[in-house]
Amino acid sequence: MAPLADAATDVNTGEQIVFWVTAILSVAGALGMILSRKAVHSALWVALTMVNLAILYVANSAPFLGMVQVVVYTGAVMMLFLFVLMVVGVDSSDSLIETIKGQRLASILLILGIGILLVWGIGNAMVESTSVGLDGANDEHGGNVQGIANLIFTQYLLVFELTSALLITAAMGAMVLAHRERWTARPTQRELSEARFTNGSHPGNLPNPGVYARHNAVDTPALLPDGGISDISVPGPVRARGDERSFDRVDIEEVRAISEGETTMPDGER
Repeated sequence: MAPLADAATDVNTGEQIVFWVTAILSVAGALGMILSRKAVHSALWVALTMVNLAILYVANSAPFLGMVQVVVYTGAVMMLFLFVLMVVGVDSSDSLIETIKGQRLASILLILGIGILLVWGIGNAMVESTSVGLDGANDEHGGNVQGIANLIFTQYLLVFELTSALLITAAMGAMVLAHRERWTARPTQRELSEARFTNGSHPGNLPNPGVYARHNAVDTPALLPDGGISDISVPGPVRARGDERSFDRVDIEEVRAISEGETTMPDGER
């Protein structure tokens, strides 16, 4: 019996370690979500909380809930919110403006209500001794998935449907808040191409510096078709310091003659 007792002690110790680590990280993620000033950071904190909740579900013999938590909420819903925030963008000044009057008071009352329900539920769970545990609940209906389905579609059907409606409403609200009215017509591809050449800026990539075979360096300007140099091919700080390299016409002609296969150099040398 001693080995069995030791094994039970080891399991309980491991469960306690998992609980305290995931609980601390979950609470830290929730506090980080509330205290973060940027929406993207808040979304990442929520993802941390969801992952740790999934670990708690798996550790408490609810693997289906843990996988759903990771795949559906963390992997799909939360990443979708994060993707929308990163693409659309949320100005930090917008989040400080209360668009709905009294929303701060309503949120405080809602938090107090949720806290009271949480304390009441934990108190009942600690006082009542009729709990059979997750293993017993799973065995009653043949498994974890069957037990969850039985509760969702019988005892908690109304709550489940209300939660679904709440999520749909939240998604629609996010779409409305992220929508921006366009006061002018969207420019066509032709208009964008014409504006690219008429706005006075360089239409394409800047010429690369160092086009000489003998001086492939950043301070060597590129040559134009007329033989002049291109100032924009040399970085501005190099030109400001006066470190731009001057080129020699004789060297240019020599390189041209060699590239064309001439045996006589421009200065008469062979």
